[in-house]
Amino acid sequence: MQYNLFSCDKFSFFSLGSGSCGNSYYLGNSHYGMLIDAGLGPRVIRKRLGEHGIDFSSIYALLVTHDHYDHIKSAGYLGERLNIPVYATEKVHRGIRNCPLVKNSINGTSRRIIEKGEPFQIEDFRITAFDIPHDSSENTGFFFEFGNHKLTLATDIGAITEELSHYAAKANHLVIESNYDEEMLRSGSYPYYLKQRISNGTGHLSNRQAAEFLANTCTSHLRNIWLCHLSGDNNSPELAYETVKEELARKGIAVGENVRLDVFRRNLLSPKFEL
Repeated sequence: MQYNLFSCDKFSFFSLGSGSCGNSYYLGNSHYGMLIDAGLGPRVIRKRLGEHGIDFSSIYALLVTHDHYDHIKSAGYLGERLNIPVYATEKVHRGIRNCPLVKNSINGTSRRIIEKGEPFQIEDFRITAFDIPHDSSENTGFFFEFGNHKLTLATDIGAITEELSHYAAKANHLVIESNYDEEMLRSGSYPYYLKQRISNGTGHLSNRQAAEFLANTCTSHLRNIWLCHLSGDNNSPELAYETVKEELARKGIAVGENVRLDVFRRNLLSPKFEL
């Protein structure tokens, strides 16, 4: 059944879980929606959707950013067992197929190949995938256009790029990684090789990097910022929030007045945000 999204008055977005313990986000309207990443178990996904009044039967698609296990744990189950179309690049699909921890291979009618920079349509959502540097087979951010809204989601970001800046600047709603505090990582217990992997330009984005990027990118039409994929060992929600808030304030951008700022917690369902 086709629905005209422009006639719907409610769009919602929330996190089912964010961080290395499992990542998954929901975007939809009162009729149907989609998941971005499925790094949680099927039962957890079903339960957390249900807590916001959403049934699995209303999930029309799964979009996958990249093939690390904390983003793809249930991708095979959703694609093969529930026959939910799984949208990802060819390289990401190959990475999912080659991951020994993913029990169900995605084949046949549920497998959808997307190309970076080429918009595709899911019902009334127009979606464009774009490149994000990360040490996976391939990593994409997603830019969604629906009704009068534009939402950009970018996670597991090794470095800021012009392409990321372009799609972030267009957004009314922005989901962006703020993974670690630089001093906590430097002085923490992680081995040297892991510290280097996180901070070497193909790993993750620090609070400082996210804050400076947001302060330089924030536009008058940006309404919501959500910080995602926080480290459990090298960050805290309060520290990420304050780092970004203070940097925005230095540019004259007041959180709560000019823009709303929220932090997605690890392994916790977020509030349901009505857009």
